[in-house]
Amino acid sequence: MDARTYPAKATPKSLRTRARILDAAMRLFAQIGYHAATNGLIADAAKLTRGAMLYHFATREELVEAAITHIEVARARLFEEAARASAAPGQDASEAAIDAYWALLQEPPFVAFAELEAAARTEPMLRARLAAAQAAFDHAQVGGFGALAQAGEDPRFQTSRDLGRFLLEGMARGAMTYDQSARRERLLAVVKRAVRMLNRKGDVHDLWD
Repeated sequence: MDARTYPAKATPKSLRTRARILDAAMRLFAQIGYHAATNGLIADAAKLTRGAMLYHFATREELVEAAITHIEVARARLFEEAARASAAPGQDASEAAIDAYWALLQEPPFVAFAELEAAARTEPMLRARLAAAQAAFDHAQVGGFGALAQAGEDPRFQTSRDLGRFLLEGMARGAMTYDQSARRERLLAVVKRAVRMLNRKGDVHDLWD
């Protein structure tokens, strides 16, 4: 990371200000999109002057690189909390993991990351800076939710991970224009059955009731 990303004096106050800027960036990426969330708007949202913003992040590139790391840390924290909750006794672990990941996809860090991925298709600078975070996430394959994929490297288990992950992410990014609740409930039920089948759990053999 560029040395200029951190102020000359990384005091507690300056670190708090940086965190406030990065929180504002994450929120705006999620709310209005990457391109609309200019550095000026992010400074305003963080209650800073433009000059103060430049002290912490001299360029868009520096801000974006730091924001990606900030978003990834926020996602990891939410993952850990959700994984612990989904592992509670007395519930179907796979279904709980799917419900937990679906809920996470509505949270600002996940919405912001999805927005960055979409914008990266036509933004070379962003694409280059996002690549490492995308690769790390893909390799982890939602690894925090062991129940979603089970253990091991069997292709069936990886397919289970991919099926659950990409269907849920597609649902989160898709535009359902009518009967949203009912359609999503049906899709979530089918995702759960498909993951259970691939993991050879239970006696469900049909994807549809």
